[in-house]
Amino acid sequence: MRVTVFDYGAGNLHSLLKALSVTGVESLVETDPVAAAAGDALILPGVGAFGPAAARLAPGRERLRQALDAGLPCLGICLGLQLLADESEEGAGQGLGLIEGRSTRLDARSLPQIGWNQLEAVTDVDVRTAELETAYYANSYAVRPANPGQVTAWSRHEGDRFPAAIRQGQVLGVQFHPEKSSWPGLAMIRSFLDNCR
Repeated sequence: MRVTVFDYGAGNLHSLLKALSVTGVESLVETDPVAAAAGDALILPGVGAFGPAAARLAPGRERLRQALDAGLPCLGICLGLQLLADESEEGAGQGLGLIEGRSTRLDARSLPQIGWNQLEAVTDVDVRTAELETAYYANSYAVRPANPGQVTAWSRHEGDRFPAAIRQGQVLGVQFHPEKSSWPGLAMIRSFLDNCR
């Protein structure tokens, strides 16, 4: 199984690539969004800001969307989840539109949210299998889906309850960073990839 990690050119992918190496899958970092659609599974990492990442995605947006609609498994992490939605108030550009909705700023005084937070009402199979009860976050924005039924886990920061995980078929988006969430986070990545197989 070959997993493609799409690189927005915005930061260090070291933690994610190390986590993937622990799972035993072959991973390839790809900067071309069209080529990123050619692997067995796709990971949209949680690095960078929405506007520049959407701009990097734009040349292959339609091809990636077609691949996801055709069943390409995808894990979107933090910013990667936000790119699965239509748009974000953080910056200009279009997401992939797989999740109808947009990202908005968390309604909180203390931003960004950085550190560990509880997961609530978890129904997602991969998160439950990993017994992931707390996860590591680094975010100021969260996706607000038009269909709350897609939300498979929730978290809360100050008074704002926001989606921690959103599932659309073979696509799982998580607002937290599983690669930084200790062994349960790595187990979640492994469970997702096992289910992709």
